[in-house]
Formats: sequence, C-alpha cells, structure tokens
Amino acid sequence: MKRLLIIFSVVLSALFCITQVNAQTTKPTKKELKAQEVKNLVESKNFVFKATFMYPMGGGQRYLDRIYDLTIAPDTVTSFLPFFGVAYMNTGYTPNDDGGIKFTSTKFDYKVDNLKKGGYRIFIKPNDITNRTQMYLEVYPTGYANLSVVSVNKQSIRYDGIVAERPKPKS
Repeated sequence: MKRLLIIFSVVLSALFCITQVNAQTTKPTKKELKAQEVKNLVESKNFVFKATFMYPMGGGQRYLDRIYDLTIAPDTVTSFLPFFGVAYMNTGYTPNDDGGIKFTSTKFDYKVDNLKKGGYRIFIKPNDITNRTQMYLEVYPTGYANLSVVSVNKQSIRYDGIVAERPKPKS
C-alpha cells in the first residue's frame, strides 16, 4: 500500500511539472500581439489615427462615413479632421476652407505617457501653424483610441477611432 502511494505521488508530481512547462511555452494570444503592435506603432512615431465618430462640445455624436485621420510620422504631423462647433476670434475664411482641423506640421512636440491599465497618452502640439492647437491622443492596447483637440480659436472636440500602421508612400 505504501509503495502504491509513493508511485501515485511521483506520477502526480511529474504530471504537475509537465503542465507547468507547457503553460510557460504557450504562444502569445491575439490580445498580447495586438498590444505589442500598438506599442511598436506609438514608440516608432509612425502611425495613423482613423476617426470613426466625432463628439462636438454642443452635444451628440456624429458617425464619420468618410476617411478622416491624423497621420503621425517621425518628422511630420498631418491632420485631416472635420469640425462642428463654434469658432472664436479671427479664424479667417478662405474659399477652400470647410472649417475642419486641417494642417501639416513639421515642427511639433510629441510626448508619450503610459496609462495605468496599459495604453498610452500622447501629447501633440504643432508649433508651426497659425492656430494654437493641442492634441491629446489616448491609445489603448486593443488599438482603439480617443483624440481630444483643444484650440484657442475653436471649441474643443473629441474623436473616437482606431490606430493603425501608416500606409506606405506610393513610389
């Protein structure tokens, strides 16, 4: 009986060790792979935020059925976003202006902070455009993101969307 108990204990211990080794050699989950991809995009400063919804200060939400985006490259920030709300001061009007948040900046501040539950808060401040604008982009490990745009000349506005790899330039 004692011999049977010892054999049973040895077999049980061996099975426990094998399951522990298997647990350590599993491949990463889709969630972990996506979180790593998002981390690489943010750190490389080479991605695009594709807006799907906008939330003006006046309330409500609007689905964006066209492609509106904020493109981040190591040397350039390009914004092509719609705007609904109140514009203050002398924002000026040009015949080609549809009132959106549109600019290209080559001189900008880019600062990344980590969020508590994973993800990143990115501060973007273009320094070479006429409208003093600050952007706060919160990117989550799933790839979803929120963009808040604060401007001296316009009401604040928020966008929801996704972060993706920046398309390769066509040669």
